[in-house]
Amino acid sequence: MFDLIIHAAETPAGRFDIGITEGVITALAPALPDPAKTTLDATGLLVWPGIMDAHVHFNEPGRADWEGLATGSRALAAGGGTAFFDMPLNSNPPTANLAALEEKRRCAEAESVLDFGLWGALIPGNEDDMEPLAAAGVIGFKAFMSDSGMAEFPHANAAVLRAGMKRAAACGRLVALHAEDQSLTRRLSAEAQAAGRTGIQDYLDSRPVQAELLAIDLAVELAGETGCALHIVHVSSPEGLARLAAARAQGVDVSAETCPHYLLLNDTDVHRTGALAKCAPPLRDETRRLELWQHLAAGGVQTIGSDHSPSPASLKESTDFFKAWGGIGGCQHGFPLTIAAALLDHGLSAATLSPLLSGHVVERFGLARKGKIAVGYDADLIFLDLKAADRISAQDLLTRHPLSAYTGLVNRCRVTRTLLRGQSIWPGNPETSHLRGRWLKPQTAV
Repeated sequence: MFDLIIHAAETPAGRFDIGITEGVITALAPALPDPAKTTLDATGLLVWPGIMDAHVHFNEPGRADWEGLATGSRALAAGGGTAFFDMPLNSNPPTANLAALEEKRRCAEAESVLDFGLWGALIPGNEDDMEPLAAAGVIGFKAFMSDSGMAEFPHANAAVLRAGMKRAAACGRLVALHAEDQSLTRRLSAEAQAAGRTGIQDYLDSRPVQAELLAIDLAVELAGETGCALHIVHVSSPEGLARLAAARAQGVDVSAETCPHYLLLNDTDVHRTGALAKCAPPLRDETRRLELWQHLAAGGVQTIGSDHSPSPASLKESTDFFKAWGGIGGCQHGFPLTIAAALLDHGLSAATLSPLLSGHVVERFGLARKGKIAVGYDADLIFLDLKAADRISAQDLLTRHPLSAYTGLVNRCRVTRTLLRGQSIWPGNPETSHLRGRWLKPQTAV
């Protein structure tokens, strides 16, 4: 007897019934006979693997007033997420040693409704902490090639990156990089501010595509030299994706992440919404936005992550745009908006898009039993209604602060249900309100 049968599930691999026992998919068939303790009819809906968001900043411990693991994970669950990997910065202390990792783990196990992985830091001075962090189970190491905005998380120059990438390669973990050239962005920013040019366009001009390309070129060179697996996060330009594709063709082990905001928004949206759409790298022009979709369809993107990086409203309010906090809060609506745009506007198939949100994340980070609708895999599933057309309002937001660059957009993909190991965590109910996620650790080296 199954605990749950989902009837008529339209999955990326076809339509069938899904049988679930003790949180695991135990049967897939054109028609599964009852009985089951519970049945769900998925007629007219898409049923996909739950989204694995490999890039969030939930800011706990230390800055839970910016977001927090409880509110962040619930908002992501409402957006179709079943797991996330929390970045090592914005929390205080950053996850740069075992003590900080243990503190963050305790917070996540107490607060998160979703499964979670934890990134470790690669910053100047913590090279000797990398092996212990890897042994403890970090998903990988994150470094910034330009200022992070956090004094306790300084950027890594070429020497620091080379040493850290050698360590990461030795312990079988990849390195994720924020790829913007420090010297160029710092010089352009300083010149603009010294001249009193501190508006929106001045900020956008201070972080050109060339800064991303210079950093990618250096990162790829170091990855080839050290044998380190490399993951470039939030690639904002088609030129950047082209550089990474060329590197892969030369045998460099490098993958590319982009984000919903680069696929959905452009530089005019920054002028329209202000600091709600400020990020680094910044949103690009419309031509580049559309070209990103072309690269995605052609296989140039391996994962899509939200880069959810919220803050209180007070940090977004400044007449000097350089001083406003740069981060887009989007884990709740970014993925549904992207799914709708991909399937309804850009002609992508579910079989092409779904792995970028789940299966490829699992493969790239060495996890197990996640990211697929297959027998023996955890029953982490989302139900999607593409007949919806809801305008996003601030009242809809489950994040700690009702701030989103997506407010006012029409969402044509409603997440009607999110299951984590067969249990409904969105919408919530009293029977599952006590459920908490599990720490996901890599099972294989990359």
